[in-house]
Amino acid sequence: MSTDPLDDLLGKLCSGDDAAAEKVFLAYEPYLRLVVSRMLPAHLRPKFDSVDVVQSIWADLLDGFRDSGWRFQDAAHLRSFLVKAVRNRFLDRVRSNKAARLERPLPAEAETAPLAEDPRPSELAQADELWQRMLALCPPEHQEILYLKRQGFGPAEIAARTGYHPSSVRRILYDLAKQLAFDGNGKDRLE
Repeated sequence: MSTDPLDDLLGKLCSGDDAAAEKVFLAYEPYLRLVVSRMLPAHLRPKFDSVDVVQSIWADLLDGFRDSGWRFQDAAHLRSFLVKAVRNRFLDRVRSNKAARLERPLPAEAETAPLAEDPRPSELAQADELWQRMLALCPPEHQEILYLKRQGFGPAEIAARTGYHPSSVRRILYDLAKQLAFDGNGKDRLE
């Protein structure tokens, strides 16, 4: 006979007893919240609630018991599994919080700063070569669209200046981009 009353509850939990699941959760929740609290640095305490981490793990555990047939030998094995799962979930949340914290708006002086350094001569040569290829691929009646696009106008502005419909401007530019992606033999240039 088992000496730990949780071992008996674990047997009921494995058989799908919801009342046993609630009792097991209530038995482990304080311990698992303590695990999260000990890992939580002071500067993250306002951003994290240990209950959220524990409850999300518990939801996964219940799904595992119901759908995947998870079984544990005894309460000690379940406790070890829960501690590891809580630590992993906590670390995932810290990482996602750190990534969100790294995203910051640009400072006000960034709006007046130059966008980039002057292009290198090789970049200018490549851009000129690409421009010449685009002009060669584009029918003469559509070249005005290219010139306007190069000046930074959008499809609506180009359409207003050329008399084309904005969707026609987009289609013409799309078709040209498609032609640039393929050479004269119809083979993908990236192959």
